[in-house]
Amino acid sequence: MANMIFVNLPVTDLKASMAYYKALGFDHNPQFTDDTAACIVISDTIFVMLLTHDKFRQFSSKPIPDAKTQTGALYALSRDSRDAVDTIADAAIAAGGTETRDVQDYGFMYGRAVADRDGHVWEYTWMDLSQMP
Repeated sequence: MANMIFVNLPVTDLKASMAYYKALGFDHNPQFTDDTAACIVISDTIFVMLLTHDKFRQFSSKPIPDAKTQTGALYALSRDSRDAVDTIADAAIAAGGTETRDVQDYGFMYGRAVADRDGHVWEYTWMDLSQMP
């Protein structure tokens, strides 16, 4: 069995967050979705669990940081091309996300960073390792 990753994110409005990720082209798995959580399918091995704050607190007794004012993590997701980076970043912005920094273009690597509705920053990147200096 392949290794899988489940990124658990606290969200303030589950339905709005589900709509945001759907606008980026991701679907949800209804088997792991209810009124407190949604399983967003990024790929066969990558999943994002959107959890209401009450649900998130069941997994951690630590305070939930405000991702709009604090950085707890940055989530990087590779894309197949520069155009694919732009496509998903533009879709994220159109769905209510906010670009958090200038485009990074190093020739062999290209990336954009967009915060979702709750402030969680996703870095969309493309790399051509054969061109890396």
